[in-house]
Amino acid sequence: MKPVLVAGEINADLVFSGCTSLPSFGREVLASGFRQGPGSSSMICAMGLARLGEAVLFAGVAGQDGWGGYCVAALREAGIDVDAVQLRPGLRTGLTVALSAAHDRALVTYPGAIAALRAQDVPDALLARAGHLHVSSYYLQSALRPGLRGLFERAHKLGLTTSLDPGFDPDERWGGDELIGLLAEVDVFLPNALEACAISGKPSPEEALQTFANGRTRTVVKRGGEGCITLDDDGRHLAVPAFAVDALDSTGAGDSFDAGFLHAWRRGRPLRDCLRWGAACGALSTRGIGGTASQADEADVERLLADHP
Repeated sequence: MKPVLVAGEINADLVFSGCTSLPSFGREVLASGFRQGPGSSSMICAMGLARLGEAVLFAGVAGQDGWGGYCVAALREAGIDVDAVQLRPGLRTGLTVALSAAHDRALVTYPGAIAALRAQDVPDALLARAGHLHVSSYYLQSALRPGLRGLFERAHKLGLTTSLDPGFDPDERWGGDELIGLLAEVDVFLPNALEACAISGKPSPEEALQTFANGRTRTVVKRGGEGCITLDDDGRHLAVPAFAVDALDSTGAGDSFDAGFLHAWRRGRPLRDCLRWGAACGALSTRGIGGTASQADEADVERLLADHP
C-alpha cells in the first residue's frame, strides 16, 4: 500500500495537564503535570498513522530554529519521511500551550510558520509517491487554503484518495459555503461536533451530516466522550460509542481518531469497524500527557476491540 502524505502545519506543544480550571487575567492556576512534545493536528495524525504501521510522508514548513529542528527530529524518529519539510530562515516555528483536563482542553497558539505552506509546495512528483493525501487545520493553514481545491484535484487525478480535518476556526467565521463546496474533492471529512455544527449552520451533528451529504464524501463527526457518528450507505445514522479508558489528557485525541479511522478505511474494513478503530485510537491516546505520548499501535487497538465486541 502506498504511503499517506500529510500536508500540514508544524509546531511543538507545551501541555499542562490536570488543570481544574482555566486562568483569567490577574489570576494563576496550577497544573499537576507537564510535557513538551511534538504538536499540531497534522503532526499528531501523521505520528498516529506511523504508529499503526502506515508509511507516511510529511510536507510542511517550519522555522529554521530550535523548535523546527525539534519537530523534524520527532517526525523522523517516528519513521516519517521528512524530505518535503522545509526549514526556512526568517520564520519562527509555531508553538501551542495546551491547558488540559481529562475531559477537554483549551489551547493558546502562536502560529509562526503554520500559515506558510502553499499548495505549490506539494508538487505532483511528491503526490505520485503517495496513495492518500490528508490535510488538517484548514483554518490555520491560510496560505494553503486558496489552492487546496486544486491540490485535491491534482491528487485525485494521480489516483490518491483525500481527507480533511477542518479544525477550529480561531476567527469563528467558518466560511461554511466555501468549505462545503470544497467537499466535492474530499473523500473523508473529519470534523468534531462543534466544527460540524458551525460549518453547516445546523444545531446538531445529525443535521450537519445531512448538509454535508453530497454523494461522495464520507463525513464522520467526532463527539468526544459520546463517540462518533456518520451516515451509512443507505443514509441512516450510524453511531459508535466512545471507549472508556483511564484518561489523563485529551490533547490530540481527535487527530489520533483520524489516524485510526483512515488506517481502517484505507484497508476496506466495514464502516462500523472503521468508526471503532477511530474511537479506539482516540481513546487510547488519552492515556498519556500530550498528543503523541500514548498513541496506539495495531496490537493495542485489537486488544481494546476484542475486550469490547
